[in-house]
Amino acid sequence: MPRLASTPLVRPPTRLRMWLSHCAAAFLVLLACAAIAHAAAPTRQDVVVIPVVGAISPASADFITRSLTRAANTGAQLAVIELDTPGGLDVSMRQIIKAILASPIPVAAFIAPGGARAASAGTYIVYASHIAAMAPGTNLGAATPIQLGAPGLAAPEPKRPSEAGKGAASAPATETQSTETRKQIDDAAAYIRGLAQLRGRNAAWAEQAVREAVSLSASEALAQHVVDLTARDLPDLLTKLDGRIVETATGPHKLATSHAQVVTFEPDWRSHFLAVVTDPNVALILLTIGMYGLFFEFANPGFVLPGVAGAICLLVGLFALQLLPISYTGLALIFLGIAFLIAEAFLPTFGTLGFGGIVAFAAGALMLIDTDQPGYGVPLPTVAAISAAGAVFVFFVSSFAYRARRRPVVTGGEALVGSVGEVIDAALAPADEESTGASVGWARVHGERWRVRAAAPLAAGAHIRVTGRHGLVLDVVSTEEPQQRGVSP
Repeated sequence: MPRLASTPLVRPPTRLRMWLSHCAAAFLVLLACAAIAHAAAPTRQDVVVIPVVGAISPASADFITRSLTRAANTGAQLAVIELDTPGGLDVSMRQIIKAILASPIPVAAFIAPGGARAASAGTYIVYASHIAAMAPGTNLGAATPIQLGAPGLAAPEPKRPSEAGKGAASAPATETQSTETRKQIDDAAAYIRGLAQLRGRNAAWAEQAVREAVSLSASEALAQHVVDLTARDLPDLLTKLDGRIVETATGPHKLATSHAQVVTFEPDWRSHFLAVVTDPNVALILLTIGMYGLFFEFANPGFVLPGVAGAICLLVGLFALQLLPISYTGLALIFLGIAFLIAEAFLPTFGTLGFGGIVAFAAGALMLIDTDQPGYGVPLPTVAAISAAGAVFVFFVSSFAYRARRRPVVTGGEALVGSVGEVIDAALAPADEESTGASVGWARVHGERWRVRAAAPLAAGAHIRVTGRHGLVLDVVSTEEPQQRGVSP
């Protein structure tokens, strides 16, 4: 019985098999080295430093939140937030505090040396941290919330020493405050008091910092148990924290920081981008460029660049406003003002819509940011500059439109009125003459042969001027007729 021929297995070439075996061996060697290095690694973990300078904003909140998450994921034993801030937005502050309270690793708030401060929102962050430390020459406090949406309301004045403890004496001052202001202050006082009780710090002074806007130096804060310790610099802080047990959301942590490696997290491109676009001036300019870019694209389809740039600027501006405390009335006035400025280019209002658009835009820009917090709000020079640019735009567009309307018509049947020509055939049409009482003939106007009609007979070769048009018949008069009338005997 014949044997069936079997198909041989196709094996890779010898060189390829050798190359694959060498790669596998090298990979196993690398895995072994990594395991040995991990086993020989020191047990002491890193300390992460998160520098925060300037107002507490959406950019700084995003940076601190992501840095705390990154520090926990990399196995850091401590995160130190170096603060130097005059305060900031309430929403951003609460976002940072939520991240601190939920952090699985201890968080230390350190008011950095060199005259730094942790005022307003910074005081809340210090109270929320697991460890609160200050360098000599620094201060914290003045935690009274800035009234949102009420620029005319002033912060409560600090009590005089003689009035301390006199509840009745402070009643008239409380009565002068609006209900909204009292609600904001009471809410802020309860918030910081809860943080102080959570960390076991001076709750009475915390509430006083909110209601009376008081501040403390480093030595005074340590004496009144507002902070846990003072340190000259970061190495001194880490030395003093060595061996301390800190309770976090995941349980107690014993710190070993005296010889720990310090890793500083610097703001990345995302933080810088948020810091730029969340500036109220930049957000307003982006909105304006976006609206004008879309207008030019819709008015001149096919340019592409104005539409693309306008759409990007508009979306980025709206994203920035979503992170900022804005007044929707101010935003609506801005859009209304830009709409009026654009409508001025199409409607014969002779500047009425343009002027109204400038007024609406300026009022909306001044009302856009709904807070009196320092560092926020659109300054008057920026509003004036953008409004002036809009006024210049309206002036040029209106002037071009006005000149275009006054320009004589150069195409169509209306362009014939006022044109001059020459009679080429003055033969009369008796029927037309009897019915209309006018002489009818043919003339050449603009190089074209037209049927013409005149009140008086016209000789061949006479020069005429068109005064009207009725279908395919032109009403004409002789160009010599005024001169003939002027030399009558």
